[in-house]
Amino acid sequence: MSRAWMKPTRVEWITFFTLMPVLSALLNHLLFGDRLWHDRSVWFYSIPLIYVQGFVSWYLHIVSMHWLRIRLPGLHETVMRLSILAVTHVFLTSATFAGLFYGFDYFHFLGYQLDIAQFRTSLLLAVALTLIATTSWEAEYVIIKWKASLAEKEEVQQLAIQYEFESLKNQVNPHFLFNCFNTLSSLISEDPRQAESFLDELSKVYRYLLRNNEDGLSTLQNELRFIQSYYKLLKTRHGDAIQIQMEVDKRYDNYLLPSLSLQLLVENAVKHNVVSRQQPLVIDIFTMAGNQLAVNNNLQAKTIKELSNKIGLANIRLKYELLDHPGFQVMSDTRNFTVILPLIWDSGYEKKISVVQKQIHPHS
Repeated sequence: MSRAWMKPTRVEWITFFTLMPVLSALLNHLLFGDRLWHDRSVWFYSIPLIYVQGFVSWYLHIVSMHWLRIRLPGLHETVMRLSILAVTHVFLTSATFAGLFYGFDYFHFLGYQLDIAQFRTSLLLAVALTLIATTSWEAEYVIIKWKASLAEKEEVQQLAIQYEFESLKNQVNPHFLFNCFNTLSSLISEDPRQAESFLDELSKVYRYLLRNNEDGLSTLQNELRFIQSYYKLLKTRHGDAIQIQMEVDKRYDNYLLPSLSLQLLVENAVKHNVVSRQQPLVIDIFTMAGNQLAVNNNLQAKTIKELSNKIGLANIRLKYELLDHPGFQVMSDTRNFTVILPLIWDSGYEKKISVVQKQIHPHS
């Protein structure tokens, strides 16, 4: 076991050098009265002796306190630790002063004779000073433990958030691939040339998707650029049966939102609605007051619903919950389906996720 617990801290040393001169002067005045100010023997013998005895007593206080911190280290054990510490320190202080006064009297040190009233007064004074010092030492310890506890709790919360965030991000790629391969499979038999064009666009989009899915958050500007690439992929399959219209204020370019949110919403719109030249699917992406982005599509639900794992909306909603950022909304009526994405202007989100990622992947 390390012997570091036997070494006094800086605050404990400061407390000793601050209180000991006061305690020594008061003790010598109680023991020898006015002789303290004109008798050199008091200065040459009594003061050094009391300093030595005071140092030994102080060190025993420190060691016992540190030992209790090892045995009862938790904040929830503070009451138990303080109770034992109070009994221990009162005992040590009483033993020290009893030895001092009765020892001086037994050896007639510098002519001293025991005065019970003086002994009681000095003992009460010593206990009071000891409790003051102990309080300052324990206050420092509790504050340090409390800060460490908060830091540990925050780290655990961040790691939990990042774990869930990573799980949500990992859901996006398989979902995207599953739908694209289904589309590619049908194109191979219907139009091989178009299938080749689709595969070429898919490779470009998927490379972009991989790069952006490394981060928990992305700027609106990057998300819109990705949707434009993704739109080309959709046009390869659906032609004029799908239209994406964007009306986004440039001042929101550097605002943040969960990565690939727009791709999930557009993909869901295509999956759950009729997409044909007779009934084109129109998706509008536009900014609104209050730092909000709306993704709206005309509602023309398919008669036969496709199998859905319901990842899209739940994925985005949970990401916002993990970020503790309110404002995500889903609204629908007989004609339109709209999702409101709150835009985030706070670099702290990026820094927070970046720090946690480094904690999880320190060598990446």
